Amino acid sequence: MAKRQTKTDAKHVYVIAGGDQALAAARCDELIGRLVEQSQRAMSLFNADPESTAISQVLDELRTMPFLSDRRVVVVRDADSFVSKNREIMERYFDNPCPTGVLVLTVSKWASNTRLAKKLPQIGELIEVAEPKSWELPAYLVKYASDAQNKRLSKEAAELLVEVAGEELGRLYGEVDKLALYVGEQAAITAEHVEALVGHNRLFNAFAVIDAIIAGDVGQAVTRLRNMFAEDRSAEYTVVGAFAYHLRRLFEAKALLEQGVRPMDVISRLRIWNKKDEFLAQLRKVTLEQIGDYLAQLGEIDHALKTGRMTAEVATEQLVLKLVRYPDAAG
Repeated sequence: MAKRQTKTDAKHVYVIAGGDQALAAARCDELIGRLVEQSQRAMSLFNADPESTAISQVLDELRTMPFLSDRRVVVVRDADSFVSKNREIMERYFDNPCPTGVLVLTVSKWASNTRLAKKLPQIGELIEVAEPKSWELPAYLVKYASDAQNKRLSKEAAELLVEVAGEELGRLYGEVDKLALYVGEQAAITAEHVEALVGHNRLFNAFAVIDAIIAGDVGQAVTRLRNMFAEDRSAEYTVVGAFAYHLRRLFEAKALLEQGVRPMDVISRLRIWNKKDEFLAQLRKVTLEQIGDYLAQLGEIDHALKTGRMTAEVATEQLVLKLVRYPDAAG
């Protein structure tokens, strides 16, 4: 079972503040996962619509005695207007919160100079969320897997998940939830689980595109790339990661081969489970310098996407056309 806060360590009020709604929502879901058992949510969790739920109903729900649970949790998402409209009533509630009620608010801003903000530390906690840097995402996922799902997510698996699923934290948390269901009673989520459940089709398709690039078949490379976008609505966010994952493995494998490591030992060391012969065939057709150039150009495309200068579909198609024309490694 996931780790839960006990009756004594839960705060009376949590305010989750951040301009990114998806990130705040993901943090809210993580908090709810710690506060309320999944089996208890029908009786112990109330999600209030900030537009249609009156403050009196919110307070009534907070004061309702929990059934078969330590606490009654009431969540108001996107609550900026709700808080502004009901500020005085909420100030009085902050002075005397219900001991068995937990109020969770998500807001875009939480001004520190208001009476509510000054009262909050005495009864609750402010959780400020900001978009994590790319390099921080794996650590976020490791923590989320432990807190929300009581699963051990390996660093390698977390890094792979970011590569194949993109960098939007809410989506990544959702993928961790699916992986937790996928592994069932197993305590750990591994890179193999990520590859099997989340990344299989994306990595397979990227492999096929790169195979056509190395073969110099521009028609097949472009067709396979376009199929990636047609078949996967999230390809806009994941295509660069899928290419980078495969190219990095090619680079590592080629370096090992040049150090004299036997091909099958390379396959074992890099844990390549599928298409082993095809992978080795690709290695025979490219040089280490060529793979390094592929990665460098992919890095430029990634920067162009993140700065909004190009769309993923256009950028990757231009990249494919450029790479197909790269001088033949054998020549």
